[in-house]
Amino acid sequence: MQKTRDQLAEYLFHQGTNYRSYAYLGAHRLRGGGYVFRVWAPNADAVFLTGDFNGWGDDTPMEKQPGGVWTASLPEARFGEGGKYKFLIERSGVRRYKADPYAFCSETGDKTASVYCALDGYEWRDGAYMESRRNRAEDDAMPPLPVNIYEVHLGSWKRRPDGSYLTYRELADELSAYAADMGYTHVELMPVAEHPFDGSWGYQVCGYYAPTSRFGTPQDFMYFVDTMHARGLGVILDWVPAHFPKDAHGLYEFDGGPLYEYQGADRQEHREWGTRAFDVGRTEVQSFLVSNALFWFDKYHIDGLRIDAVASMLYLDYGRRPGEWNPNPDGSNINRESVAFFQKLNGAVRAHYPDVLMIAEESTAYPMVTSRAGLGFSMKWNMGWMNDTLAYVAADPIYRRGLHDKMTFSLMYAFSENYVLPISHDEVVHGKKSLLDKMSGSYEQKFATMRAYLCYMMAHPGKKLLFMGCEFGQFREWDYASSLEWFMLDYEMHAKLHSFVRTLNRFYLDTPPLWELDRSWEGFCWTAADRRDDNVLVFERIAGDGSAVVFAANFSGAPRRDYPVPVRTAGVYRELLSSDDRAFGGAGGVNGGALPSEPAPDGGVCVRLYLPPLTAVFLKPLRGRNTIKRQKRRKGMTEYDQKKRMRGYAAGRRAGQPAVFAHRADG
Repeated sequence: MQKTRDQLAEYLFHQGTNYRSYAYLGAHRLRGGGYVFRVWAPNADAVFLTGDFNGWGDDTPMEKQPGGVWTASLPEARFGEGGKYKFLIERSGVRRYKADPYAFCSETGDKTASVYCALDGYEWRDGAYMESRRNRAEDDAMPPLPVNIYEVHLGSWKRRPDGSYLTYRELADELSAYAADMGYTHVELMPVAEHPFDGSWGYQVCGYYAPTSRFGTPQDFMYFVDTMHARGLGVILDWVPAHFPKDAHGLYEFDGGPLYEYQGADRQEHREWGTRAFDVGRTEVQSFLVSNALFWFDKYHIDGLRIDAVASMLYLDYGRRPGEWNPNPDGSNINRESVAFFQKLNGAVRAHYPDVLMIAEESTAYPMVTSRAGLGFSMKWNMGWMNDTLAYVAADPIYRRGLHDKMTFSLMYAFSENYVLPISHDEVVHGKKSLLDKMSGSYEQKFATMRAYLCYMMAHPGKKLLFMGCEFGQFREWDYASSLEWFMLDYEMHAKLHSFVRTLNRFYLDTPPLWELDRSWEGFCWTAADRRDDNVLVFERIAGDGSAVVFAANFSGAPRRDYPVPVRTAGVYRELLSSDDRAFGGAGGVNGGALPSEPAPDGGVCVRLYLPPLTAVFLKPLRGRNTIKRQKRRKGMTEYDQKKRMRGYAAGRRAGQPAVFAHRADG
C-alpha cells in the first residue's frame, strides 16, 4: 500500500499536479521507525546521503527511481530530530554538496546544512480565528472588508541593545501588540524563507520550505503566527517564485546542470539580480512551487502571500536588450508558461484555501491580474498610484499646479483591478529617501504634507500598505542591518505623527464608506477633481447603504479661507478628522461645530471650510437629503440590517476579532 502511495506521489510530481510534494520529497520519519530521504536529481550519475551521522562521508548511496527521484533510508539509531544532512550529487566526475530543497529547517549564515525537523506537535490556539476566516469566505453576502497592512522586515523592526535579533516568540508578543494597537489588520513579512545573505533582505531564497533559523525554530514561527491571530491580525508572507540565487548549496544547477532553472540563455538568467529564473514550464518545478505556496497555508496557517516580481516572470524581454530574447511565433513578448503557471497556482490556492489573499507585485499594465479569466490573483499592488503621488508630494507646492494629474489619474483605472496602495520598503532605500524626507519643504512642512498625503491614501479606493518606520517618520533610509530608530518617538513631532497614524488607521477601520465599495464606481464620486490652480482635491466615498464621507485636501502652501467644498447632499456637516489638529502636530486649523451647506457659486451645494495649507479633512453629513440617487442595498437586506452589520464588524475589529479578506478574483 505504501509503495502504491509513493508511486502515485511521484507520478503526480512529474505531472505537475502533486500540490503536496513536500510530503513525499525531502526527509520524513517512517511510521515503523527510521527515516526516508528523497531528492529529485534526474541527471545525476550518483547521489549519496551525507551528514553528521556519517561524518559527511559517502558511505550511504541513494537508489535512483525511474523518474529521477533518488531514495535512501536511515535507522533510528543513526538519525533523529536536529540531524544535519545534505545530498552529495555526482555528475561527470564532479561532486557537489546540495541542501535539501524540501527541508523544513536549515542552518543559517555561513552554515548551509539541512536540519531534520518534524512539524507536528505544536498546539494551535487559533481555531476560532480560522473558523471565522473560513466562514467569511463561504458567505456569499460577505461585505468587502478593510485591509490595512503593516509591512515588516523582522531582522530590523526592533533589535536588542547589543544589536542581536529578537526571536520569533519575542517578536510575536511585541509586534502583535504594537500592530493591533496601531489599527492594522495584517502584518506582511518580507521573506522569511531561509536565505544565506542578509543583504538580499530575504529575496534570494535557498530554503523555500524552511522559515529562517535566524529567529528560532519552525515551532517558534508557528507561535508567531498563532499570536498574531490571537490579536485579530492576519499574516502575509512575501513569496519569491521568480528567481533563486547561485549559492553552491542551493537550487543552482542542482544535479550538475540546469534543473530548476530554464535551460536556454534567453530565459535562464535574471540579469537585474544576477540570479536564475525558475523554469515554470517544467512540471516538476510547478509541483515544487505550488506545493510551497500551499505549504505555508497548510503548516503555518498563513493568511496570504505577496508574490514578488510578477512582471519579471510575465515578459520574455524583461531586463533584456534587443537580441537577448526570443519572441513568441506571433512576435509577442508574453511568457505564456508564466501565465499558465499563475493560473494553475491561483486555481490551486483558491480550491484549497478560498479564504486567503494572493497579492501580485505587478508593475505593468498587464490586464486582468485579479480576474479569474486572467491571472486569478486576489489583489495587485498599484505601483502607478505610488509613483505618481510620491512625485507630486516631493514637488514644491508652487509647481503642483502642473502635476495635478498625478493625484487624479489613478482614478481613471482604480476599479479595473482589486488594488493595494503600497508604500513599501522599495520606496525608502537606495537613495530614494525615507517617506517623511520625500516630502517637500521645511521640517514642519514635511510633517504637514505627510499627514495630508496619508489621509489621501486612506481616502483613495484600494487597500492600504505602509512600511515600518513610516508611521513615526523615520528620517533615515531603512537599513536592514540595524533596528528602526524608535528613539525618534522622544521628539514631539514624531510622537504626534505616530499618534496621528494610529488615529487615522482606526478611523479607516471604523468608516465603511472608505472600504466597503473599493472595487466599484458606486463607492466613489468626484465633487471637485479639477481645481489644479488651488491644489485642492475633493471627493466622496460611499458605502453600500448610501452613507458617505467627504474628503477635501489642500496641497498648496497657502490657506483656503471660507472655501466652497462641493458636496452631494444638502444638510449639516461636521468635521470628523483634520490633519492640522494640534494633537497631531498641526497649527490647529480645524472646523468645529455644525457646518451647514449652502448653494455653491457654480451650482449644486457646498460647505464652506477653512482649509489650512498642506491639510486634509474628512466630513460627514449629520442630516440632510441626498441630491443624487442612493446606492442600492444588498439583496434581501434592509438599510437598517446593513448598518447594523457594518457597526458589528467595526466593533469586532476593536475587540480584536479576526481581520480577514476572502480570496475573490472576480471574472
